[in-house]
Amino acid sequence: MSLDALRGRRVLVTGDTGFKGAWLCTWLLELGAEVWGFALPPPTEPSLFAEAELARRLRHVEGDVRDLAAVRAVIDAAQPEVVFHLAAQALVRPSYVSPGETFDVNVMGTVHVLEALRLWGRSCAVVAVTSDKAYEEHAGPAAYREGDPLGGSDPYSASKGAAEIVIASYRRSFFRRGVALASVRAGNVIGGGDWAEDRIVPDIVRALLAGEPVRLRNPQAVRPWQHVLDALSGYLWLAARLLGEGAEGLAEPWNFGPEPGTDLDVESLTERILRAWGGGTWQATGEEGGPREAGYLALSIDKAKTHLHWRPTWDVLRAVDETVAWYKDRGTPAFERTSAQIRLYHEDARGAGQVFAVGAARARG
Repeated sequence: MSLDALRGRRVLVTGDTGFKGAWLCTWLLELGAEVWGFALPPPTEPSLFAEAELARRLRHVEGDVRDLAAVRAVIDAAQPEVVFHLAAQALVRPSYVSPGETFDVNVMGTVHVLEALRLWGRSCAVVAVTSDKAYEEHAGPAAYREGDPLGGSDPYSASKGAAEIVIASYRRSFFRRGVALASVRAGNVIGGGDWAEDRIVPDIVRALLAGEPVRLRNPQAVRPWQHVLDALSGYLWLAARLLGEGAEGLAEPWNFGPEPGTDLDVESLTERILRAWGGGTWQATGEEGGPREAGYLALSIDKAKTHLHWRPTWDVLRAVDETVAWYKDRGTPAFERTSAQIRLYHEDARGAGQVFAVGAARARG
């Protein structure tokens, strides 16, 4: 088995207009899946979804996961064999401004997707995307494991922990058979086409394009940076496995992050981006009294390595270089640029013997 298991499958992606959703849909199209998308209009201008003209390449339905009737309608229309639930309010700082909306989208939106699938009553594989921030923050450098307590101090993190509890409840109460439901938790993903506010790489790119110094709020904050394709390879491989035999044993939470010991602080990440860009400067803002953000986050990926035989393909330095290359290549249409990086990533994964790229039998052999 490989990602070819998704070829020809009917796949529904909620949140297809977001950064990660647009990359996922592009990869699914490359795999030959029949892709449906469901989301509000793109949250940024510009957006990868619009630049890549994905609305004409897949069956996109505009809608809100807070509207149960609309979610039920798109599931009835798509008749999905696979569902990727990505629709969310995806940033920490805005959750302080609109906490109610954050909980409504991230918790009740998840309820509505799972409730619609329960009422639909048919078999499918479901990968529900939450966050590494779903974990209750602990002291020290220990990496978070799937069985660690859920929680979160800020509204965003708490909403993701609550979404995980919702997912576990539906799995145990309604989806013991038929619907194979897994949740996935990834760290801070980077990649071309991300234009979100208050996210480090888009902020750096905007400053560089404007010829201004990069302003860093928290240069010493450490994050488990990874290329978006590394996280998505885990999501896609898990979905492929959920379609096969023994799916019930895989319907659990999973971490997908970089290799241990490859984390970078924000200052080091910025310096690497500036070198790859070929110039630019940065300065600390010295902001005081802003919303609290965790100082250290790292995920253990031992479970994915052991049971899915998955591991990252690009290290953080390669992830940075490929991200900068995407932004600098403004002469190539966005869809072709994105598809080319997906093909490059897949070839690198195949060369590294990744099970999702070469098939389980060949990887073992």
